Amino acid sequence: MHAKFILPALTEAKNPYWRPIKYSLFPPLGLATLAAYVPADWEVELQDEHVEELRTDDAPDLVVIQVYITNAFRAYALADMYRARGSYVCLGGLHVTSLPDEAAPHAHSIFLGPGEDTFPQFLRDWQQGRALSRYSSAVRTLVGAPPIRRDLIRRELYLVPNSIVVTRGCPHHCDFCYKDAFFEGGKTFYTQPVDDALAEIDRLPGRHLYFLDDHLLGHQRFAGVLFEGMRGMGRLFQGAATVDSILRDNGLLEKAAAAGLRSLFVGFETLSTENLRASNKHQNLGRDYALAIRKLHDLGIMINGSFVFGLDDDDPDVFRRTVDWGVQQGITTATYHILTPYPSTALYKQMEAAGRLLHQRWDEYDTRTVVYKTGPRLTAEQLKAGYDWAYEEFYSWRNILAGSLTHDDLKHKLKHLAYAGGWKRFEPLWNFMIKTRQLHSMRPLLEAILARVRGTANVDTLSPAEFIPLPVVS
Repeated sequence: MHAKFILPALTEAKNPYWRPIKYSLFPPLGLATLAAYVPADWEVELQDEHVEELRTDDAPDLVVIQVYITNAFRAYALADMYRARGSYVCLGGLHVTSLPDEAAPHAHSIFLGPGEDTFPQFLRDWQQGRALSRYSSAVRTLVGAPPIRRDLIRRELYLVPNSIVVTRGCPHHCDFCYKDAFFEGGKTFYTQPVDDALAEIDRLPGRHLYFLDDHLLGHQRFAGVLFEGMRGMGRLFQGAATVDSILRDNGLLEKAAAAGLRSLFVGFETLSTENLRASNKHQNLGRDYALAIRKLHDLGIMINGSFVFGLDDDDPDVFRRTVDWGVQQGITTATYHILTPYPSTALYKQMEAAGRLLHQRWDEYDTRTVVYKTGPRLTAEQLKAGYDWAYEEFYSWRNILAGSLTHDDLKHKLKHLAYAGGWKRFEPLWNFMIKTRQLHSMRPLLEAILARVRGTANVDTLSPAEFIPLPVVS
């Protein structure tokens, strides 16, 4: 029996002339997680079209395709092609869960929500000739989940191949969050058994880890035990967390730093209190962003700040205010987004009811394109131009230098300069390394040239290892 797992690429990632580094940062793990449930005697392959040319001259017995919103049309085309060849086709992922009726005509079976409970059931049903057309996740647990099929991942094609996920979902429910709909109908935030998570970490070669969890600090007891178990492993890792979790005086952040946390993706999203209220992002309301940033910097943790433009309280000056604030706070890297109403989110439903959606060309729902009627204080043209300007301005050499000079420690200044400059100002070099299949050769260089930042708090607990903080891609 031959099973093939496919992650179709976004259009930009398939460009023969330009390959952005963000698509080669780390391997997504959804399909490799499901592949672990396939019987051991089957032939199994996994292809990530972001980093390799997809082979389409085959006819596997089973084809499983993961669908994001911006690869949906590509995914449907592949599904239709393999169905015509006689393969049994399954579709799952965020977009399928959001719009099952749209996806269903392209597959024999579709999967709604996480697949740890439904995919094993499907495999049993399919081998007995009674597979269902639709499987919906109900049992939300990672207890007893088999180890991820990392042998199927081409590690050499990624800059940081040790991606890992130890939780599912998020304890918060922001109106614009795409993943909220994915976990509807069951537990929306749950964790691995901590021993399983530590065993998975122990199996990974090298030092760098890339936690893809939406909120690594979201379950305090689990995270505390995890970081205690990781201490002494010599690992270096990055993850994502919220402002309120950083500000809690519970020692968790210090444990994370001692375990090797060197970079954190933080969802600031907006500097407007009105926008936070309107987006149901209550965990940021009344929080001292500057204090959260100081806590991270004192522990030698770099920051990748996430910001959304186009909320209804935004005006034409929001771009300069946001960029200037980020530079003044010494944020190492920034990820900007144009507000995007993803299907099934509260934001999408609100905009649909108000007649504000412009179209359903899903490949343009990429957080770089305006796909809705903007609010009263900002035109679509201003939003797009401001978004482009913000990236160019934040990553100008002038602002990279200005941001680096906000730090007290010389090593922190130099690391900021290297990180921010290396991430955005050397994109042609990244493109060359990707195209020549030499990206993996950059890993030792990153480890060799970067030294630990000595912050002003708990510095003796920090690992002496080094790490480059790379932005988590939205």
